Amino acid sequence: MRFSSTETYIATDDLTMAVNAAVTLERPLLVKGEPGTGKTELARQVAQSLGLKIIEWNVKSTTRAQQGLYEYDAVSRLRDSQLGEAKVADVRNYIRKGKLWQAFESDEKIVLLIDEVDKADIEFPNDLLQELDRMEFFVYETGETIRARHRPVVIITSNNEKELPDAFLRRCFFHFIRFPDAETLTRIVRVHFPAIKEGLLSTALTQFFELRETPGLKKKPSTSEMLDWLKLLLAEDLNPEDLKRDGVNALPKLHGALLKNEQDVHLFERLAFMARRQGR
Repeated sequence: MRFSSTETYIATDDLTMAVNAAVTLERPLLVKGEPGTGKTELARQVAQSLGLKIIEWNVKSTTRAQQGLYEYDAVSRLRDSQLGEAKVADVRNYIRKGKLWQAFESDEKIVLLIDEVDKADIEFPNDLLQELDRMEFFVYETGETIRARHRPVVIITSNNEKELPDAFLRRCFFHFIRFPDAETLTRIVRVHFPAIKEGLLSTALTQFFELRETPGLKKKPSTSEMLDWLKLLLAEDLNPEDLKRDGVNALPKLHGALLKNEQDVHLFERLAFMARRQGR
Protein backbone atom coordinates (compact mmCIF):
# COMPACT_ATOMS: atom_id res chain seq x y z
CA MET A 1 0.00 0.00 0.00
CA ARG A 2 1.70 3.18 -1.21
CA PHE A 3 0.29 6.68 -1.02
CA SER A 4 0.96 9.26 -3.70
CA SER A 5 -0.59 12.48 -4.98
CA THR A 6 -4.10 12.21 -6.39
CA GLU A 7 -5.90 14.10 -9.13
CA THR A 8 -7.16 16.63 -6.58
CA TYR A 9 -4.36 16.67 -3.99
CA ILE A 10 -0.71 17.58 -4.49
CA ALA A 11 1.49 15.91 -1.88
CA THR A 12 5.14 16.92 -1.54
CA ASP A 13 7.82 14.25 -1.46
CA ASP A 14 8.37 14.57 2.29
CA LEU A 15 4.64 14.32 3.00
CA THR A 16 4.34 11.24 0.77
CA MET A 17 7.28 9.67 2.59
CA ALA A 18 5.71 10.43 6.00
CA VAL A 19 2.39 8.82 5.09
CA ASN A 20 4.03 5.69 3.71
CA ALA A 21 6.38 5.44 6.70
CA ALA A 22 3.43 5.58 9.11
CA VAL A 23 1.61 2.90 7.11
CA THR A 24 4.69 0.67 7.12
CA LEU A 25 5.33 1.14 10.85
CA GLU A 26 1.60 0.80 11.64
CA ARG A 27 1.89 3.92 13.77
CA PRO A 28 -0.56 6.84 13.90
CA LEU A 29 0.53 9.70 11.64
CA LEU A 30 0.44 12.97 13.57
CA VAL A 31 0.14 15.86 11.10
CA LYS A 32 0.65 19.43 12.28
CA GLY A 33 0.55 22.69 10.38
CA GLU A 34 -1.20 26.02 10.26
CA PRO A 35 -4.97 25.92 9.56
CA GLY A 36 -5.87 25.61 5.89
CA THR A 37 -2.83 23.63 4.74
CA GLY A 38 -4.84 20.51 3.90
CA LYS A 39 -4.34 18.32 6.97
CA THR A 40 -7.92 17.04 7.12
CA GLU A 41 -8.09 16.64 3.35
CA LEU A 42 -4.89 14.61 3.50
CA ALA A 43 -6.68 11.80 5.38
CA ARG A 44 -9.45 11.72 2.79
CA GLN A 45 -6.96 11.63 -0.05
CA VAL A 46 -4.94 8.88 1.64
CA ALA A 47 -8.14 6.82 1.82
CA GLN A 48 -8.84 7.51 -1.86
CA SER A 49 -5.28 6.75 -2.94
CA LEU A 50 -5.16 3.47 -1.01
CA GLY A 51 -8.70 2.48 -1.96
CA LEU A 52 -9.90 2.43 1.65
CA LYS A 53 -13.01 3.70 3.41
CA ILE A 54 -12.61 6.47 5.98
CA ILE A 55 -14.12 7.10 9.42
CA GLU A 56 -13.80 10.68 10.66
CA TRP A 57 -13.78 11.65 14.34
CA ASN A 58 -14.02 15.43 14.61
CA VAL A 59 -12.73 16.45 18.03
CA LYS A 60 -14.25 19.42 19.90
CA SER A 61 -13.36 21.17 23.14
CA THR A 62 -15.96 19.07 24.97
CA THR A 63 -14.96 15.74 23.41
CA ARG A 64 -13.83 12.99 25.79
CA ALA A 65 -11.69 10.03 24.81
CA GLN A 66 -14.34 7.64 26.10
CA GLN A 67 -16.74 8.90 23.41
CA GLY A 68 -14.41 7.48 20.78
CA LEU A 69 -14.73 4.04 22.35
CA TYR A 70 -18.38 3.87 23.41
CA GLU A 71 -21.00 5.55 25.58
CA TYR A 72 -23.31 3.76 27.99
CA ASP A 73 -26.76 5.34 28.34
CA ALA A 74 -27.63 4.40 31.92
CA VAL A 75 -30.42 7.00 32.10
CA SER A 76 -32.35 5.47 29.19
CA ARG A 77 -31.92 1.99 30.67
CA LEU A 78 -33.27 3.14 34.03
CA ARG A 79 -36.24 4.80 32.36
CA ASP A 80 -37.01 1.71 30.29
CA SER A 81 -36.79 -0.50 33.36
CA GLN A 82 -39.37 1.66 35.07
CA LEU A 83 -41.61 1.27 32.02
CA GLY A 84 -41.16 -2.48 31.99
CA GLU A 85 -39.35 -2.62 28.64
CA ALA A 86 -38.03 -6.08 27.79
CA LYS A 87 -34.84 -4.79 26.15
CA VAL A 88 -33.38 -3.68 29.49
CA ALA A 89 -32.23 -7.26 30.04
CA ASP A 90 -29.51 -6.78 27.41
CA VAL A 91 -27.13 -3.96 28.33
CA ARG A 92 -25.87 -3.87 24.71
CA ASN A 93 -29.07 -2.07 23.75
CA TYR A 94 -27.79 0.95 25.67
CA ILE A 95 -24.23 1.07 24.39
CA ARG A 96 -23.48 3.52 21.58
CA LYS A 97 -20.38 2.59 19.61
CA GLY A 98 -17.79 5.32 19.10
CA LYS A 99 -15.58 5.96 16.10
CA LEU A 100 -12.75 3.74 17.36
CA TRP A 101 -15.13 0.86 17.96
CA GLN A 102 -16.54 1.28 14.45
CA ALA A 103 -13.01 1.28 13.04
CA PHE A 104 -11.96 -1.76 15.06
CA GLU A 105 -14.94 -3.87 14.04
CA SER A 106 -14.67 -3.03 10.33
CA ASP A 107 -14.43 -6.08 8.08
CA GLU A 108 -11.76 -4.34 6.01
CA LYS A 109 -8.80 -2.06 6.57
CA ILE A 110 -9.86 1.58 6.80
CA VAL A 111 -8.47 5.05 7.43
CA LEU A 112 -9.36 6.56 10.82
CA LEU A 113 -9.10 10.35 11.02
CA ILE A 114 -8.89 11.94 14.48
CA ASP A 115 -9.25 15.57 13.48
CA GLU A 116 -7.89 18.52 15.52
CA VAL A 117 -6.83 16.51 18.55
CA ASP A 118 -5.44 19.66 20.21
CA LYS A 119 -8.95 21.11 20.62
CA ALA A 120 -9.76 18.70 23.45
CA ASP A 121 -8.54 18.65 27.03
CA ILE A 122 -4.82 18.02 27.54
CA GLU A 123 -5.59 14.56 28.97
CA PHE A 124 -7.46 13.50 25.82
CA PRO A 125 -4.40 12.11 23.97
CA ASN A 126 -3.15 10.31 27.09
CA ASP A 127 -6.53 8.62 27.50
CA LEU A 128 -6.13 7.01 24.07
CA LEU A 129 -2.57 5.74 24.49
CA GLN A 130 -3.35 2.08 25.07
CA GLU A 131 -6.20 1.93 22.57
CA LEU A 132 -4.10 3.35 19.73
CA ASP A 133 -1.01 1.35 20.70
CA ARG A 134 -2.55 -2.08 21.35
CA MET A 135 -5.60 -1.57 19.11
CA GLU A 136 -8.01 -2.87 21.74
CA PHE A 137 -10.13 -1.71 24.66
CA PHE A 138 -12.29 -3.23 27.39
CA VAL A 139 -16.06 -2.72 27.71
CA TYR A 140 -16.83 -2.84 31.43
CA GLU A 141 -20.59 -3.11 31.03
CA THR A 142 -20.41 -6.31 28.97
CA GLY A 143 -17.05 -7.68 30.12
CA GLU A 144 -15.74 -8.03 26.57
CA THR A 145 -12.56 -6.84 24.90
CA ILE A 146 -12.90 -5.18 21.51
CA ARG A 147 -9.89 -5.82 19.28
CA ALA A 148 -9.23 -4.39 15.84
CA ARG A 149 -9.92 -6.94 13.11
CA HIS A 150 -7.67 -4.96 10.78
CA ARG A 151 -5.28 -2.32 12.10
CA PRO A 152 -6.57 0.98 10.64
CA VAL A 153 -4.40 3.66 9.10
CA VAL A 154 -4.70 6.33 11.81
CA ILE A 155 -4.17 9.98 10.87
CA ILE A 156 -4.28 12.56 13.65
CA THR A 157 -4.29 16.29 12.89
CA SER A 158 -3.34 19.21 15.11
CA ASN A 159 -3.29 22.97 14.60
CA ASN A 160 -0.55 23.20 17.25
CA GLU A 161 -2.80 25.16 19.62
CA LYS A 162 -1.41 23.26 22.61
CA GLU A 163 1.47 20.92 23.34
CA LEU A 164 0.72 17.20 23.19
CA PRO A 165 2.05 14.78 25.83
CA ASP A 166 5.44 13.15 25.20
CA ALA A 167 4.03 9.65 25.77
CA PHE A 168 1.50 10.29 23.02
CA LEU A 169 4.10 11.74 20.64
CA ARG A 170 6.35 8.72 21.16
CA ARG A 171 3.70 6.46 19.66
CA CYS A 172 3.21 8.57 16.52
CA PHE A 173 5.09 9.24 13.30
CA PHE A 174 5.26 13.03 13.09
CA HIS A 175 5.07 15.35 10.08
CA PHE A 176 4.74 19.13 9.92
CA ILE A 177 3.12 20.42 6.72
CA ARG A 178 5.07 23.51 5.77
CA PHE A 179 3.39 26.20 3.76
CA PRO A 180 3.96 25.38 0.08
CA ASP A 181 6.49 27.31 -1.94
CA ALA A 182 5.50 29.16 -5.12
CA GLU A 183 6.13 26.16 -7.38
CA THR A 184 4.07 23.76 -5.26
CA LEU A 185 1.29 26.30 -4.78
CA THR A 186 1.16 26.80 -8.56
CA ARG A 187 0.68 23.04 -9.00
CA ILE A 188 -2.07 23.05 -6.36
CA VAL A 189 -3.87 25.94 -8.06
CA ARG A 190 -3.71 24.26 -11.47
CA VAL A 191 -5.29 21.11 -10.02
CA HIS A 192 -8.28 23.17 -8.88
CA PHE A 193 -8.36 25.70 -11.73
CA PRO A 194 -6.80 24.07 -14.80
CA ALA A 195 -8.08 26.79 -17.14
CA ILE A 196 -6.66 29.77 -15.23
CA LYS A 197 -4.57 32.08 -17.40
CA GLU A 198 -0.86 32.33 -16.71
CA GLY A 199 -0.91 36.12 -16.33
CA LEU A 200 -3.66 36.13 -13.72
CA LEU A 201 -2.08 33.25 -11.83
CA SER A 202 1.35 34.88 -11.75
CA THR A 203 0.00 38.25 -10.58
CA ALA A 204 -2.28 36.67 -7.98
CA LEU A 205 0.50 34.50 -6.54
CA THR A 206 2.87 37.47 -6.35
CA GLN A 207 0.29 39.51 -4.44
CA PHE A 208 -0.57 36.57 -2.22
CA PHE A 209 3.03 35.94 -1.13
CA GLU A 210 3.62 39.68 -0.65
CA LEU A 211 0.58 39.76 1.62
CA ARG A 212 1.73 36.69 3.61
CA GLU A 213 5.16 38.20 4.14
CA THR A 214 3.86 41.59 5.33
CA PRO A 215 5.41 42.30 8.76
CA GLY A 216 2.87 42.59 11.56
CA LEU A 217 0.21 40.39 9.95
CA LYS A 218 -1.79 38.67 12.70
CA LYS A 219 -3.15 35.80 10.58
CA LYS A 220 -1.42 34.80 7.40
CA PRO A 221 -3.79 33.57 4.67
CA SER A 222 -3.68 29.82 4.06
CA THR A 223 -3.74 27.65 0.97
CA SER A 224 -7.50 27.15 1.23
CA GLU A 225 -8.03 30.92 1.46
CA MET A 226 -5.83 31.41 -1.57
CA LEU A 227 -8.05 29.00 -3.51
CA ASP A 228 -11.19 30.81 -2.34
CA TRP A 229 -9.68 34.12 -3.47
CA LEU A 230 -8.81 32.77 -6.91
CA LYS A 231 -12.31 31.34 -7.27
CA LEU A 232 -13.72 34.83 -6.66
CA LEU A 233 -11.27 36.43 -9.10
CA LEU A 234 -12.31 33.99 -11.81
CA ALA A 235 -16.01 34.44 -11.01
CA GLU A 236 -15.60 38.22 -11.38
CA ASP A 237 -13.62 37.68 -14.61
CA LEU A 238 -10.80 39.93 -13.39
CA ASN A 239 -7.53 40.29 -15.28
CA PRO A 240 -4.00 41.06 -14.01
CA GLU A 241 -4.52 44.82 -14.52
CA ASP A 242 -7.54 44.72 -12.21
CA LEU A 243 -5.37 43.38 -9.39
CA LYS A 244 -2.90 46.26 -9.46
CA ARG A 245 -2.59 48.11 -6.17
CA ASP A 246 -1.38 51.65 -5.55
CA GLY A 247 -0.79 53.99 -2.68
CA VAL A 248 -4.48 54.88 -2.48
CA ASN A 249 -5.54 51.32 -1.69
CA ALA A 250 -3.02 48.76 -0.48
CA LEU A 251 -5.70 46.14 0.03
CA PRO A 252 -5.96 43.43 -2.63
CA LYS A 253 -9.17 42.97 -4.59
CA LEU A 254 -11.78 40.94 -2.68
CA HIS A 255 -9.49 40.96 0.34
CA GLY A 256 -12.20 39.48 2.57
CA ALA A 257 -11.21 36.04 1.29
CA LEU A 258 -7.63 36.54 2.52
CA LEU A 259 -7.76 38.84 5.56
CA LYS A 260 -9.94 37.53 8.36
CA ASN A 261 -9.69 40.15 11.12
CA GLU A 262 -9.92 43.91 11.40
CA GLN A 263 -6.37 44.24 12.74
CA ASP A 264 -4.88 43.01 9.47
CA VAL A 265 -7.25 45.17 7.40
CA HIS A 266 -6.21 48.23 9.44
CA LEU A 267 -2.56 47.28 8.89
CA PHE A 268 -2.94 47.59 5.12
CA GLU A 269 -4.94 50.79 5.49
CA ARG A 270 -2.07 52.27 7.52
CA LEU A 271 0.42 51.13 4.88
CA ALA A 272 -1.63 52.90 2.23
CA PHE A 273 -1.79 56.05 4.37
CA MET A 274 1.99 56.04 4.85
CA ALA A 275 2.54 55.50 1.12
CA ARG A 276 0.33 58.51 0.32
CA ARG A 277 2.22 60.71 2.76
CA GLN A 278 5.58 59.70 1.32
CA GLY A 279 4.29 60.40 -2.18
CA ARG A 280 3.43 64.02 -1.41
